[in-house]
Formats: sequence, C-alpha cells, structure tokens
Amino acid sequence: MSLVLPGTAQVVAGNRAVGRLVLRVWLGLLALAALLGGIAYISLSTVVGLMSAPWFLAVAQWVLYAWAAIWALVLIDAWRLGRPASQPTRTRRRFAIATVVLLLAPAGVAYAGASVSAGRAALGAVFGGGPTVPPVDGRYNVLLMGGDSGEGREGTRPDSLQLVSIDADTGRAVTFGFTRDTENIVFEPGSVMAGLMPEGWTCGDDCLLNGLYTWAWDHQDEFPPGTEDPGILATREAIEALSGLEVQYHALVDMNGFRSLIDALGGLDITVMRRTPIGGGTSPVIDHIEPGRQRLDGYHALWYARSREGSSNYERMARQRCVMSAMVDQVDPRTLALRFGDIAAASTGVLTTDIPQSELGNFAELALKTRAQKITGVNFVPPLIDPWDFDRAEVHRIVEEAIEASEDTADEEAVSTSAVPLPTPGVTASAPAADPGNDATSDDEASPAYDPLAKPSEDAFAQTDDIASVCAVG
Repeated sequence: MSLVLPGTAQVVAGNRAVGRLVLRVWLGLLALAALLGGIAYISLSTVVGLMSAPWFLAVAQWVLYAWAAIWALVLIDAWRLGRPASQPTRTRRRFAIATVVLLLAPAGVAYAGASVSAGRAALGAVFGGGPTVPPVDGRYNVLLMGGDSGEGREGTRPDSLQLVSIDADTGRAVTFGFTRDTENIVFEPGSVMAGLMPEGWTCGDDCLLNGLYTWAWDHQDEFPPGTEDPGILATREAIEALSGLEVQYHALVDMNGFRSLIDALGGLDITVMRRTPIGGGTSPVIDHIEPGRQRLDGYHALWYARSREGSSNYERMARQRCVMSAMVDQVDPRTLALRFGDIAAASTGVLTTDIPQSELGNFAELALKTRAQKITGVNFVPPLIDPWDFDRAEVHRIVEEAIEASEDTADEEAVSTSAVPLPTPGVTASAPAADPGNDATSDDEASPAYDPLAKPSEDAFAQTDDIASVCAVG
C-alpha cells in the first residue's frame, strides 16, 4: 500500500500525523498533475509555457527531488513497521528484497528530477530571454537555416535556407526555399546591409547567398555596436529582401549535430521516392537509402537531407523540406514529454535561435495546428526562377500568391503529406560512418559515376503544392 498510497502504513501502525501528512502531499501532487492535464487539454500552450518557464522548472526539479527522498523514507519506515526481526529468515529476506524493488519508484522520481534539471539548463542555453515580437499582418515569419561548419570548410555556411510563414491564428504554413547560390541580392532601403552594400551583394559567382554569413563575420567591425551575430543579421536581411516578408525570428541548426537531434526524437518516418546514395564526392558511395517507407535514424536522415551524388542542389532542397515537414508532423506532445531530457540535451550546441523562452508555449500550440494541415511551399529554383538572374518583384508576387492560396484553402479538409503509399516498406540498415557534410560534389552537377533511378521532374522541386512528388512524410 505504501507504493500506491504512501503514508498508509504509518497511519495504520506508526506515526499517524506523519502518515496523514505524507498521504495529503501525495494526493495533492496527484491532483496537481490532473489539473495540469486538464489545462493541457484546454490550452496546451499554457502548460508548455509553464513547463518552459525557468522558475517552474526550478520548482518542479526540487519538488521531484524532495518527493523522491520522502517516498524512499516512507517505504523504508513501512519495512521497519513490519517488524522484520520477528519474521522467519526466509520471509525477512523476501520482505527486504520487495522493499528494495519498491525503492525503484522513488528512484524513478529522482531521475525525473535530474531530467528536468538537464532540460532547464538546455532550454536556457538554446532559448534566450529577449523580447517577444508580434506577428506582422497576422503571420509569423521564421527563417530556418542549416549551418555548415564541418572540417575542411572555411567559416560557417548556412547551406539550407527555408523561410516559414505561419498564420498566427490557424497555424497554416507556407515554406519558401532559397537556394544557397542565389546571386544579385539588393537589400531593402534603411536596412543595415543596405548601408554596408548600397549596390547590393552583386559581384557574380563570388557573391552567393550562403557566402553572406562568412563575409559578415569577416567584416564584423563594420556592423553597428551590439550586433550579436552579424552573419545571421546579413542572411536575415537578404531573405527579407528576396521574399518581401519581415522575419520575426530565426533558428540556425548545426547540421553536424543534426543527427543527434533526430536520434533524440526517435527517428523520422519518411516515404522515399527515389534511391538516395550515401557517400559520394571525394568518397565512394557506400550505401543507399532505398525507395519505400523508411524510419530514418539521425545518420540516415542527415544523409537523405544532404546527399548530393547524382542529384542537383534543387532536388536536395526538396529533400530538406521533406525532412523539415517530417519533424513538424511527428514531434507531438507525447514525444516531447517522453523524450524531453534527450531532446533538450541534443538541442544544446545544435540549435541557435532568438525565439524567447517565454514564447515556447505559443509556438507549441501553433505547431499543433500546423501539424493538422497540409504544408505548402515554393522553392525558388529553375524553372520557376534563375537564381543568378531574376526579377525581385516577380519573387515577391509569387510569395504573396502562395500565402493567399494557403489562406484560401482554410475550408478544405486537412490532409497529411503522408498520403502517398509505396511498395514494401524498407528498413534502413546501418552503414559505415561517413560524413555527409564534407563531400566535394558540385551542387548543381550530377556525378557521372552514379546513375540515378527514376529522377523526378525539375518542376517538382519548385512546386507550390505539397511535397508528395519528392517524398512523403510518415
């Protein structure tokens, strides 16, 4: 009984006052847990906001530690009240073993306290305490960047650039992908970069979109005092100029640590439409991710998102968009609750963002709404535009029309992007460790040594509908 209702042994045969107090504390904790569950059912953002607040996590951590100690003492005292000395030796041994086994319960509570402590530290390291930024025209625009700082590379290069525009009320989302080799970027008047580059980032092949980050850090003394990350500022203002949208927040993922984050999530379910090589460039192709439904661990998900062998940079962008959609689709409250410590620990050093910790509840609720709807998007690649020679006004028009089209589909039945079944599901086998960030294959030229299978049409990489022609989520 002391396991299910701590304190009952003391009420029956020991110090009744202590037993009643422990029992009341236990019932109070159960009532509090039930209350939080009820609030979460009504407003998940409120509970997530609480659970991401530093003060709440600190209180929860010490409450769990304290209860673990109290529960352990109560169980040991219940064993004492059973008068083991008066029992036969065999019974006494069984009683002692049972008590030790029961002590695993408070040990689990102590472990939960340690997980909360680790999560608290990780959240503080990843999310700042900066000011919240209201939505613009009813939308949050978040810039997602996949940074590259692997061995053999000079500086960090945000090779993957996706702008996610989310309706602040409904959660309907549209993604806009910009290839890293976009050229001829003219910044908005009044921006920091317009002051530094009045003529724009317009020096041809030496001035690509992903090179802005490194340039900014090399010239950080020219930026206004107090600029925390000139590379992010430069890239952010470039995306604002290209899209015509104001970016409220950004998130930069270190792709070298991306695999640990996927592993912490338990992997991603993706239906692969085309055989995707592992390896290539300066190293041989050592394996493939086969077509069919796959559950990709961090290693294989990273290769799927980054493989260049036998494909163009534009197909690679489409696959990255698929991985991002899979994460949105599969990171649910249950996953976050069960893997909170692992996810928080994996995020440290992998994710850099200016989303304040106080906004996590709001974005969690928004993410749930987004999961229930089809994510549409546009990749600004050929044949839609030529990244080296394009009309900025035309890009702005496409962005506006994509957002309007997303809003016009509000009454359509929400469908998942996992609606495209393929033949027999495959199971990804383990492969020798190879680094997906350090191959030297040209982004826009297929390697002649590899013969790709069933290559999708070029239009698929720029489509404004869902991503089902490139891959499927789930």
